[in-house]
Amino acid sequence: MNSLSVSGKNWVLKSYNQEDISFLKDNFFLDEITSKLLSIRKIDKKNVSHFLKPSIKNYLPNPDTLIDMKKSSDRTIETIKQKEKIGILGDYDVDGASSTALLGKFFSELNIPYEIYIPDRRKEGYGPSIQSFKTLISKGVQIIFTVDCGTLSFEAIEYAKENRIDVIVIDHHQSEVKLPKAFSIINPNRLDDKSSLTYLCAAGVTFMFLISLSKELRLINWYIENQVIEPNLIEYLDLVSLGTVCDVVPLIGLNRAIVSQGLKILKNKKNLGLKTLLDICEVQSSPNIYHMGYVLGPRINAGGRVGKSSHGAKLLLNKDPREVFKLAKELDDYNKERQMLEKDVLQKILKIVNNHISDPVLVISGKNLHEGVIGIVASKLKDKFNKPVIIISINNNIGKASARSVFGFDIGAAIISATQEKILFKGGGHKMAGGFSIKVENIEKFKNFVIRKFTKINEDLIKDKRMYLDSVISSSAINLDFYNKINLLAPFGSGNPEPKFIIENLKCVNSKIIKDRHIKTVLVGEEGSVIKAIAFNSVENEIGAYLLKKDNRLFNIAGKLSLNEWKGQSNVEFIIDDISVNKTFKKKVPSSIG
Repeated sequence: MNSLSVSGKNWVLKSYNQEDISFLKDNFFLDEITSKLLSIRKIDKKNVSHFLKPSIKNYLPNPDTLIDMKKSSDRTIETIKQKEKIGILGDYDVDGASSTALLGKFFSELNIPYEIYIPDRRKEGYGPSIQSFKTLISKGVQIIFTVDCGTLSFEAIEYAKENRIDVIVIDHHQSEVKLPKAFSIINPNRLDDKSSLTYLCAAGVTFMFLISLSKELRLINWYIENQVIEPNLIEYLDLVSLGTVCDVVPLIGLNRAIVSQGLKILKNKKNLGLKTLLDICEVQSSPNIYHMGYVLGPRINAGGRVGKSSHGAKLLLNKDPREVFKLAKELDDYNKERQMLEKDVLQKILKIVNNHISDPVLVISGKNLHEGVIGIVASKLKDKFNKPVIIISINNNIGKASARSVFGFDIGAAIISATQEKILFKGGGHKMAGGFSIKVENIEKFKNFVIRKFTKINEDLIKDKRMYLDSVISSSAINLDFYNKINLLAPFGSGNPEPKFIIENLKCVNSKIIKDRHIKTVLVGEEGSVIKAIAFNSVENEIGAYLLKKDNRLFNIAGKLSLNEWKGQSNVEFIIDDISVNKTFKKKVPSSIG
């Protein structure tokens, strides 16, 4: 079944197995919609209970299954025993800041001195450099951890080795066959790692390291002998889940348990930095994944985008209320600055992109595009055009790029391959995102290279304009009871997408523009049910045009449910992702739900 929408997408209902639905209803006492969504997601019947109630205990493997884990823990224990000063070098994004804060918090609780270093995105670029290691060494560090970076940092790590400084890499980015000469490299995406934890972000890998390290300290009675209270690592899960959500890694397996438990920790607001940021943003409801990904994340990221790279990690580590408020307020201001920069770059790119719209991979370059926001713009264009997007900012004959990909095309592997082919002189990433540096004369060569890679692997994706939806529901289903049934499958994110629904035969009663970008609307169903809905960033697209033109025809909407909590009141709204004007459904699903 499909329908052509106002935005030119084909609506396709996902397939499910009616026998699965009957089994789930009979054996797990689940309702129709929950059973249907589980069937669509092909959740193994043996894992249904764990999926619906994810816990760390059920999903946590032995950390030592990761290569170099035990070796790293043993080396760190030597450092702890000697009270050596530790250096922590993290990436400038949320995952890097979260990972840095995880290590810093742990060492702080053990009374071990440490220094953090977050490279400046524009001046230093991604990952450790000789100069950044020189700075840490000058401050007396005797061992260096790199988090969310380091897997391909050959020169910097060689420099550390020459200066008798051991480097422990904790990362998740894709590797080459050859690895730097670090003391140890904990990375589930090492080619020789067999842990099956490739879906973890750096904060997840760091959490695994802290579990291993704390266990080893316990086994040698270090906590008792030194009269130190063993850190409760469960209380670290707000930071781990923050990195997990913001790095858009799949919410499957251990990640699902991390985020589920992490949200509970976040609601307690024990981390002063996160609490203060939520207060500044006037988040009065219980924080959820949306707040992690779209409220906290962009602000923690904002410092790195405008030249204050260490602000995010410092916010997560600081315990002084005055300093924390200052950091949080500055990050909120930086985020507003980032939004203006992003709008400017997006407008510039949109003027160029029409000349390349038929390309299966969009590779767009321009002079002096702000490097701090090209990744966000690439992500927005990726969502708009449903294809990989790479934006290159050119300065002095050198281009620095951010890339975002679609499911099915591993952009990190493509970048590493292009680096090995000497098309790029530096680059890396993971399946969904990456970055690189390139000489201007090689841009066209790289474009042809990446398009060939994509076409060979993903011919079916090139012309795919399908929007996959879970079920047709009635307009009366937009209520708290139905929302709670859907929410049994939370947390939602990459790997466990939020359910999307169709509601048919609606009429628009009223629509208005809010904040110059979004459209709020009131819709009425055939049976008289009233739906409050919003279409985000729709003022200048086909969806907004339709909602504002006061057409009396009935139409269908596709999108997802949202819970709006305000002053103790909870209301369910519908977020509109698309509209279908004419009724083109050839057959109904077995039953409309709601």
